[in-house]
Amino acid sequence: MNAEPAVQLRLLDLQALDSRLDQIEHRRRTLPALATITDLDGRLGALRDRVVAAETEVADLERTLAKAEADVEQVRARAAKDQELLDSGRITSAKELESLQQEIASLARRQGDLEEAELEVMERLEDARSALGTLTAERDQLTVARETAVAERDTAWGEADRDKEWVGSERSKVLPDIPADLLTLYDKLRADHNGVGAAALHQRRCEGCRMELTPTDIGRIRDAAPDTVLRCEECRRILVRTPESGL
Repeated sequence: MNAEPAVQLRLLDLQALDSRLDQIEHRRRTLPALATITDLDGRLGALRDRVVAAETEVADLERTLAKAEADVEQVRARAAKDQELLDSGRITSAKELESLQQEIASLARRQGDLEEAELEVMERLEDARSALGTLTAERDQLTVARETAVAERDTAWGEADRDKEWVGSERSKVLPDIPADLLTLYDKLRADHNGVGAAALHQRRCEGCRMELTPTDIGRIRDAAPDTVLRCEECRRILVRTPESGL
């Protein structure tokens, strides 16, 4: 394959632009913010389940406390009514008085038991609300951290998109200068060699594989016609001669 030396040099320009595009895509894929977002999404997902469980526990305890308060109030009202009857003097029968006094005493014991149970529920509810508050605070912190990471990602992606647009525009200016057969070979080599299809020969070294050429290869290259499209014997990339080739 043959191509004018100026065309081969344009191929290096194309390679530089394509390498820049690859770098931009790599930068997009490996942003630290992406790993941060993934980590925070996992932590938030697990935390949401814990928050739901804590909210459910608080709601259950609030219902239990409401029932306990109602039970205490009911016994308290009944005891007050009996005490009022006792104090009124309307009951004169000794047997009825004794029965009423026993009921008041029983209600007092019942009220004490219910109030103790109510206090226990109140303590459990306080602990549950405190735990829920801790979880929601952690969730809010993680949410803010995720929003910050998303903003960083979007800013970086915006910059990458602008760079990609500019490089793509420059690339479109180079493409018309490359013959179709040379471009086809270049694209195939790029696909086979980690995005590098053409490399400069710099000071007798292939810039693609970084190997120094042997004296035999240097002699072969020196004897080749200027428009001959050369290939590196080591990596098989297109090898472009430049004024710094050291020939």
